Amino acid sequence: MKIAVISCIHGNYEALNTVLSDIDHQKADQIFCLGDLVGYGPHPHAVVEMIRSLDIPTCQGCWDEDIVEGLNSCECSYPSVLAEKRGRLAHEWTNEQIYPDTREFLAQLPLSLRQDNLCFVHGSPNSQHEYLMPEIDAFTALERVFSTGADILFCGHTHIPYDRTLNAGEIQIKVKNTSSNNAESKSFTTSVKRIINAGSVGEPRHGRPNATYVIYDTDTEQTTLREVPYDYQKTCAAILESGLPPIFAWRLAQGLEFAERADDPTHVCER
Repeated sequence: MKIAVISCIHGNYEALNTVLSDIDHQKADQIFCLGDLVGYGPHPHAVVEMIRSLDIPTCQGCWDEDIVEGLNSCECSYPSVLAEKRGRLAHEWTNEQIYPDTREFLAQLPLSLRQDNLCFVHGSPNSQHEYLMPEIDAFTALERVFSTGADILFCGHTHIPYDRTLNAGEIQIKVKNTSSNNAESKSFTTSVKRIINAGSVGEPRHGRPNATYVIYDTDTEQTTLREVPYDYQKTCAAILESGLPPIFAWRLAQGLEFAERADDPTHVCER
């Protein structure tokens, strides 16, 4: 069975439409979506309606949660004051544009999905806002997969696709007994685990504007990281026309995050 996994569409309908056509060409049997349907991009409703019309199983992303719960639901931090201001502008614009039925759809999305030995989340099993970066230490990565009870964890949120195999190992923890003040050690032996990041359909950050997603074959256990060119200039033009910050169009065209880290490297956002 061939499974397509998409993530982080961010209101980019042009990218989503092209990726869905590519998925059809790859003859995938099923599609899973890891959330962040809205935010930054100019077409939140078109994206949500496409996902709904195709009945694609979808996790709730951090941006989806923010539109439902408000800015204070976010647990992440921006790398600079200016980056935070831009994030607020994107949230305010999306929040004003969103239809009631779109908000209701985002509200009912689950935090995770499961199929056989596969688990699907937006950020991590702990939170939609946690980044499982490619270089995350092996113990933390192994614990995150182990906590799901699955063998393979699919995630997004980083906008950078990767496939990481975690060799079999042993996790040891200490549990403190509050009554006796003693600590009991427990060990868990794990089989080989994997984390597969689908990257981003609508706002890639791997250095190119091409949309990314994943094809996974459950029979062969083979992963294919797909990179799909699309008319990103059309989305860039729509961003400018909508009144969203022009920097969103620039970074979409570059396939990069642009955060002005130098203006205040100690800044933690107030969300």
